[in-house]
Formats: sequence, structure tokens, C-alpha cells
Amino acid sequence: MTRRTRRIFTGVLVALLLLVTAVLAFVWWGPVPISNKRVLLDFMLGRGIAPPDPTLIAERLDVPDGFKLQVYSTNVPLARFMAATPAGDLIVTRTRADSVSILERDRDSDGRADGHRVLLDGLQGPHGVALHDGWLYLAERTAIGRAPFDVETGTITGPYSHILTGLTTDGFHQTKTIAFGPDDWLYLSQGSTCNVCVEKDPRRATIMRMRPDGSGPEIFATGLRNSVGFDWAPWDGTLYATENGRDLLGDDFPPDELNRIEAGGFYGWPYFHGDGAPDPEFGSQYAAENELVSPVHRFQPHNAPLGIHFLRSANVPAGYERTALVALHGSWNRTTPDGYKVVALRWLEDGRIVESDFMTGFLSPDGIIGRPAGVTEGPDGAIFVSDDYAGVVYRITAATP
Repeated sequence: MTRRTRRIFTGVLVALLLLVTAVLAFVWWGPVPISNKRVLLDFMLGRGIAPPDPTLIAERLDVPDGFKLQVYSTNVPLARFMAATPAGDLIVTRTRADSVSILERDRDSDGRADGHRVLLDGLQGPHGVALHDGWLYLAERTAIGRAPFDVETGTITGPYSHILTGLTTDGFHQTKTIAFGPDDWLYLSQGSTCNVCVEKDPRRATIMRMRPDGSGPEIFATGLRNSVGFDWAPWDGTLYATENGRDLLGDDFPPDELNRIEAGGFYGWPYFHGDGAPDPEFGSQYAAENELVSPVHRFQPHNAPLGIHFLRSANVPAGYERTALVALHGSWNRTTPDGYKVVALRWLEDGRIVESDFMTGFLSPDGIIGRPAGVTEGPDGAIFVSDDYAGVVYRITAATP
């Protein structure tokens, strides 16, 4: 190593140490309200906690009457989003581990996955996952890829290749989410680069769509700061997306949102929040002609709604026929912690959406034992909830046939 190389290496090392020191100082002594310093620090460092033991799970976690909660797997550190195969296996993206795993179907009916295999590794932050026409699709930070997939054996049968590249990863919210719509198009959500700003890349803070082979990508809806989760209502095919509102405007503003996504719709960010409250920094700068689409439901501020899934099984207990489950990852920019649970959104006949608790107990005065991230449903109607903090996948079923 030459003297010049050593100087460069030393300079980079010092810069990294200064950056880490600044982050630690911000977390511990900064002026911004922080719900839980350990949770925020773990998130910044990309690490989780050990899974809670069975006794603690039984004491803390709760689901409504008519449902039964089981631990499906504790062998998926940093588990994020999921897709259930028609054969009953569960594909899980492990975003910060750069890998994708498969939890093998429960053949012996003990309520737990029969095995865990890594399908792909060495990826770039895989997050969104979808199955379509014999292909396994994955959304990485910079690209969307796919590989041929055999449902019965739960194996990849050919090379994995990218169908769309050139996605940007600068700034915040680098994960990408994908899902196939009723129109057979592949939809893609990308979060913003910042807390609040005007994006240089027009694809950021949007939902896009493209053909299954990646061709014809187009922007579908804009003004969506970070719509991590989206799904279609099975009764009418309407697309709904969760939305993480901006931070640093106090404990109680702005609300996180659920939006009804329409082609060409503009949903406000960075200029407006909620039902049209102007942003204090950017509200006066809006000069376009797009009409603002207001949210159809408001979550508590800073609850961080991520995955959303509409229940489609005929086996759910009465009252859950027109229901979506939403994983609230939990607050960081709030004086008092909030969220850290799964909620049920019920669509009433008069059009109202009513929110109620569905899976609770991750947050208590004794500490935080998990952060729900993704929700999906198996072919038998079992509900799966991923916890990317403790590395657990939970299984929820109807308590009676």
C-alpha cells in the first residue's frame, strides 16, 4: 500500500467514524422527539433483536376472538415482505440480509414451517415479491428481476435476470414494492429520497406500472411520499396504498394515510398533507394543475403503515368479509411510542372505513418485542405476519372450522 493510498484509506475511515459519531449523538442527545432510541439505532445499523420466547409471546401478543395465533418460524432474521405459493410454501424477502428465503409448507400440521431454504442471495436489498405465470418476481433497490419458479417443488428452475434496471437508491426509502394487478400489469412503488423535497427523479415518490416482461414502464400515480404497501380490494378491484407521512412536524401531524389510487392521481406530497394542509416548507410552491386526491383513511401520525393485504378466504370469522389488514411498523419520530401492531380496516356498506386492533402486544411499558412489516394470506386462508425486528413470522388462523 502506497503512502497516498494509506492517506485516502485513513481519510475515509475517519469520515465514517465521524458519521457514526454524529448519528449516535443525534439519536441520544438530538432535539428531535424519538420514540425509542434503541429501536432507531438498531434500524440505522440494520440489525434486529432475538425472537421473544414462547412464554413472552403468550403473555404479550393478542388477536381477536375467533382467531388463533401461532409462531410459524423464528428462523428468518430481518424478514420483510412475503408471498404465499399456491402449494402452501411462503417466500420471504430479507431485505437487509440481501437474500430471499422459502419457508416450506406445514405438511405435519404442527403449525410451524417444516423447513427453511435460501432461494437467492447476493441481491441488492430485495423487498417486494410476487408470483405470476410461473415466474418469481423480486424488487431490488436498483432493479426488478425474475426467475422461473416451480410451485410444487418450491424451487427456482432457471437463471434469475433483471427485466427493469436503473432504479435510483439515493437518499431515504430505498426499498421497492411490487405486485400484479387485476389488469395483469406489474405495479411498482418507490419512496422518496427525503423527508420533504422536490424529487429530481420523477419516478420517486410514485406508483408505476409495466408489462410482466418489464416493458412499457409508466408513472401511474404521484405525490406518494412512501407507499410501502398496496393491494386491490377483491370486491371491486380498487387499488389502495398505505402512505408514510413526513416527519419533524410534531407528535400529531401529519397523519399517515390510506389512499385510493387512481390513474393520474396526485396525492399531495411534498406540498400538502392529509386533506390538503399545506406543508410549512413547500406548501406555497405548488403551481401545477393536478387536483389533490385526499386520503380515504387516516392512521395515527408516525405509525408507519407498511404492508396491506385484503382478506380473500371464505374461512374468516364473521365481520371480516370486507377487511384489509395493515402492519403498523411503529413510530420513531414521536415523544410517546405508537403503532407496533396490526390493524384491521373494515369497509362498511355506507363507504366508511373503520379501524380496529387485530394483532397487538409488540409494544408495552416493558419494551418493544417486534415490529410488524408484512401481511399475506396462504391458500388455506391462514394469515401470515412478518416481524423484521425480531425475525419472526406469525401464523393466524380461524379458531374454529
